[in-house]
Amino acid sequence: MADMGAFREAVTAWAAGGPGGPARELAERSRVRTVVLLEGLSDAAAVNALAERRGRHLAGEGVCVLPMGGAMSVGRFVPLLGPPGLDLRLTGLCDEAEHPYYTRALERSASAQQEIFVCAADLEDELIRALGVTRVRELIEAEGELRPLKTFLSQPAQRGRPVGQQLRRFFGTKKGRKIHYGRVLVEALAPDRTPAPLDDLLSSL
Repeated sequence: MADMGAFREAVTAWAAGGPGGPARELAERSRVRTVVLLEGLSDAAAVNALAERRGRHLAGEGVCVLPMGGAMSVGRFVPLLGPPGLDLRLTGLCDEAEHPYYTRALERSASAQQEIFVCAADLEDELIRALGVTRVRELIEAEGELRPLKTFLSQPAQRGRPVGQQLRRFFGTKKGRKIHYGRVLVEALAPDRTPAPLDDLLSSL
């Protein structure tokens, strides 16, 4: 839905200091009811991929998946989207270390009743543990990136680190790689192996 993409862009511009009128107009036109607050594009790729696997059309349901460009940005978005702004339902997914940012932002805007789903380390960690490191390596090979992975793992800084941590770090070593694998990993999940925070988030929408 083009209007939902336009709404997302208008909200991002509003949070950066622009006018709020366009976001308000687009919220009404797109019948937005819920905004999913996410740290970045890789989280959005994973949420959208899981929704598609389950036959959900989130934009058509009035759900806006909104990557904020960093967890600390939540303090700028919540007042605009919750009360006293557009007064939409807010939810989201975050890392355990980032949860306090969400909690404080929601409390300040009287939105504390909104539910945020928390990953133990981060979403990549949740997905790697759900799939297992062997399967993740197979997926990396299938994507034609086994050689870059081997080169990365040969670096002195990676020696002796747990394999799961190595894979998480690998996903962040090239622009766009985390986003790409956010979708790849979710699409490879068995139906009963979806990490609880991601599964619970989608079920709540």
